[in-house]
Amino acid sequence: MIKRLRQKFIVIAMLSMFIVLTIIMGTINIMNYRNIINDADAILALLSENGGYFPKGKHPEFDMPLSEKKAVPYKDMSPETPYETRFFTVTLGSDGTALSVNTGSIAAIETGEAIRLAQQIYQTGRIGGSVNDYRYMRVATDSGAMILFVDCYKSLSNFRTFLFSSILVSVIGLLSVFLLVFFLSKMVFKPVAESDRKQKQFITDAGHEIKTPLTIIDANTEVLEMVSGENEWTHSIRNQVARLSALTTDLIALSRLDEGGQQLARIDFSLSDAVSETAEGFRALAQTREKELDICIAQNLTYCGDEKSIRQLVAILLDNALKYSCDHGQIRLTLERHGRGCRLTVFNTAQNVDPDSLKHLFERFYRTDSSRNSANGGYGIGLSIARAIVTAHKGKITADSSDGQSLTITVTL
Repeated sequence: MIKRLRQKFIVIAMLSMFIVLTIIMGTINIMNYRNIINDADAILALLSENGGYFPKGKHPEFDMPLSEKKAVPYKDMSPETPYETRFFTVTLGSDGTALSVNTGSIAAIETGEAIRLAQQIYQTGRIGGSVNDYRYMRVATDSGAMILFVDCYKSLSNFRTFLFSSILVSVIGLLSVFLLVFFLSKMVFKPVAESDRKQKQFITDAGHEIKTPLTIIDANTEVLEMVSGENEWTHSIRNQVARLSALTTDLIALSRLDEGGQQLARIDFSLSDAVSETAEGFRALAQTREKELDICIAQNLTYCGDEKSIRQLVAILLDNALKYSCDHGQIRLTLERHGRGCRLTVFNTAQNVDPDSLKHLFERFYRTDSSRNSANGGYGIGLSIARAIVTAHKGKITADSSDGQSLTITVTL
C-alpha cells in the first residue's frame, strides 16, 4: 500500500509540474509569436497606406503623443524600422499578370519567385496571412491588386530557437524535479511506512494475544458443559468464540499478505485439481441451503504459485457466493485458460446489486448491508483477503454485475 501511495504521489507531482510548465512555456511562446505577427501586420499596414513604401523621412506617427498613438497599429514602431525591415511588393492586374515588382529592399528572393508567390496568393483570394517565412497583405488597386510581403525569417528563427530552448529546459527541469521527488519521497513516506509497519505488527501481535484467552474461554466452556450440561448460554459462548477466532485468523492472514509481508511458496501444481477439490467441498453445503452449484473446470491447467493460498482464494469466493446469493439461487464456478494464464470466474444470482458498491467490495470490512447484520456470519474481510492473495500472485480480480440481479467475480492469473 505504501509503495502504491508513493507511486501515486510521484505521478501527481510530476503531472502537476508538467501541466504548470506547459501552461507557462506555452503562454510565453504564444505571446512571442503573436508579437511577431502583430509587428509584421503593423509594418504591412504602414506600407499599404504609403503605396508599398515607407514614408520619406521620419513618419509623423513615430513622434505622436502616447494618448494619440492608441488607435495606431504601428504606435510602437522604431524610427529604425524602415532600415531594418526586409520587404517586397508585387502589383498584379485583374487577370493575375504581374504589372510591377519591387524587390529593392530584400536580397533573399528573386523577381520570378516573388511573382510566383504573389500569383499564388492572388488565386486564393485571401486578404492576409503567412506563406513560408513571409507575412503578406493584399491591397486592392485600380488595376487589380498589390501584394505586400514582409520577411519575418529573423524573428521566426529567434522564435523557433527560443521554442526549442524552452522545451529543452522544461524537459531538463522535469527530469530534475523527478529525481528530487523520487528520492525525497522516501523521506516523506518514511514515517507513514513506519506507522503502517507498526500497525501490521500490532494486528499480528494482538491476534496472537487474543487467541490465548479465546482458547481458555472455549476450554472453560467445555468444562462447564461437562459439569452442568450443554445449554443455550454455553452454546452461544462457543459460537461467539468460534467467530472471534475466525476473525482473528483472517486479520492475521490479511496483515501478512498485505505489502508482500508473507513470502509465498511458489511451486508448479495442478490448478485444475486444486480448484476442483476445493469447489467439490461446497456441493453438500449448497444442497443444504437449497442452492444450485455448477462447476465447470478445464482439465490439465497448471500454475506456479502458492497452492494453499489458491485453495483459500477459491474457498473465499464460493463462501461469499453461498452467503449472499438469493434463495434457491444459482452459483457457477468456471476455470478456463485465458491467453498465457488462467481465468477463474465465480457467478451467483443476487438481489438488487448496487453498481456503485462494486468498487468497494474488496475493501476491508465493507459490507453491502449497511446495517452490518451478522445473519450471514461475515465481517466483510473475506474479499479483502482474496484480493491480497491475487495481488501477491501478480494477478487481477474484478467484480461486475451486468443486470443488477447477479454478481460475477473474475480472477485472472
